Amino acid sequence: MKRIEAVNNFVIKFANVNGSGSASANELFAKAILRMGVPVSPRNIFPSNIQGLPTWYEARVCDRGYQGRRGGIDMMVAMNPQTWDADVAELEPGGYLFYDSTRPLPPSKFRDDIHVIGMPLTEICNAVYTDPRQRQLFKNIVYVGALSVLLEIEPEVLEKLFSEQYKGKEKLLASNVQALHLGRDFAKEHLQSPLGIRVQRSNQVGDKIFVDGNSAAALGCVYGGATVAAWYPITPSSSVAEAFQSYCAKYRVDTETGRHNYAIVQAEDELASIGMVVGAGWNGARAFTATSGPGVSLMTEFLGLAYFAEIPVTIINVQRGGPSTGMPTRTQQADLISCAYASHGDTKHVLLLPEDPHECFEHAAAALDLADRLQTPVFVMSDLDIGMNQRLCQPFNWDDSRSYDRGKVMSAEELEAGKDFGRYKDVDGDGIPWRTLPGTHPTKGSYFTRGTTRNAYAQYSERGPDYIYNVERLLKKFATAATLVPQPVLRPAAQKTRLGVIYFGSTSPAMNEALDVLTEAGIHLDALRLRAFPFPSSVVQFLAEHDEVFVVEQNRDGQMRSLLVNELDVNPARLVRVLHFDGTPITARFITQVITAHVQHGVMSPQRESKERVF
Repeated sequence: MKRIEAVNNFVIKFANVNGSGSASANELFAKAILRMGVPVSPRNIFPSNIQGLPTWYEARVCDRGYQGRRGGIDMMVAMNPQTWDADVAELEPGGYLFYDSTRPLPPSKFRDDIHVIGMPLTEICNAVYTDPRQRQLFKNIVYVGALSVLLEIEPEVLEKLFSEQYKGKEKLLASNVQALHLGRDFAKEHLQSPLGIRVQRSNQVGDKIFVDGNSAAALGCVYGGATVAAWYPITPSSSVAEAFQSYCAKYRVDTETGRHNYAIVQAEDELASIGMVVGAGWNGARAFTATSGPGVSLMTEFLGLAYFAEIPVTIINVQRGGPSTGMPTRTQQADLISCAYASHGDTKHVLLLPEDPHECFEHAAAALDLADRLQTPVFVMSDLDIGMNQRLCQPFNWDDSRSYDRGKVMSAEELEAGKDFGRYKDVDGDGIPWRTLPGTHPTKGSYFTRGTTRNAYAQYSERGPDYIYNVERLLKKFATAATLVPQPVLRPAAQKTRLGVIYFGSTSPAMNEALDVLTEAGIHLDALRLRAFPFPSSVVQFLAEHDEVFVVEQNRDGQMRSLLVNELDVNPARLVRVLHFDGTPITARFITQVITAHVQHGVMSPQRESKERVF
């Protein structure tokens, strides 16, 4: 029988039951491989209930450093009878199935083209532990121990991780190490090892760090100067505010006085949270909120106020599956339209599109600068895949000499000198007016802030020319934003081509691998990774240089494609949809198959676009 053979290059998936304590054990497994110097990219795919439903943990081990999902599974650790059939079906021919063999299963439950490894995990744990909860929890550690033998993961690395996790809790440390060696001892004596896939110590990790996007965004807000956060809990964004609070407690407390130089408010709902952020921004504080799609829906009227009254606001949107409450613990890139045009009337907002935790850090700090500079709401469009999963990425860098860009803020000296102050007046053609902060001058520079129409000097007016002046000036400001936002990243093909591909955000890791695979197959594409909306002029140029451009995104309706058509007047027929929206992160295999089918046959059905739906 065929056997998958690979060193430091395989995909392993754990199928568990939510609430069984498996997540920490699976994370321990992934971190051990990372500690051996081998790049690993894990993804926790879990349900939105507390416990009982299926959960999966997929780890991509790849010495080439690919961080996206590949597609296909080389080894399945099947611990959930509910999903057995689907889990076994996912295995590649020649792959490996590891399962709890305490209860015998009929031959019909297996496949002839895979290698089966049975281990009586429940029986082993029942013999050693009397407490039912211990039996369940330590079963996860026992299978990690067995896998460490089968895959040649160094036990010293696992023990070191335990010692770090349970520092000062020696009883827990000893019991976990015991469970680890229960698994290792059984595997050595009874299981055939090693397998065709294995881990070998390497040095491919380098100086990269392992962090989730929500923590990175929170740290970016600290470094970017945010002093106010108002939020309401919602999956998958809650840990942004929690991490911000943790970082502020460490970095924003005066060592001499003990004074906390920050304000964090858990509001009663999303409406209140965005209202607080708008108020703080109006007062001159750098403020942000973190939310997800349903929260943005509730915030839209305040966002319209901030846009029209020109108040700096930063919103970190960790996107999830929708509409309505949708799939709270699944990932999508489906809030593009709702955020770009949030609120009623003629409204446009700046969106930043990070690809990984490193850019979550950078974009969060940049958003606070841009919000001040442009006097407008700015969205950081993360998603669950980036936000809640740990990634290897470049270390965060910060120039201590960097000063915050507060934009056009008129000083007391300028007001005293008689400088003309029209709160909504365009003085230099970039569409951005001057503002003052409360208390700047005792008698000058004050103005009335309203959400209704006014003239350039903030005086109430319903005259058509005054309204047209304001909304056209806001368009000028939006055009200015296109020159200030993070610019797209071009990856040219190895040879001249009239085919291009546009992608963004969390699609990037899988896209990087897909481009390599397509090139090896003789399909050459120039690739442009978008990093922001509005679109800079380089996007217009890229579209003009190609006959067909694939637009790869994770939503049903091709929202990025719609933005390109709407904003740049590009012919829709030239933009080919590549859509993935089952709630799991897109795979390199999916992208490759869809683009290859279109290039070879010139057609792409909706069924083809959304074929991959296996959790």
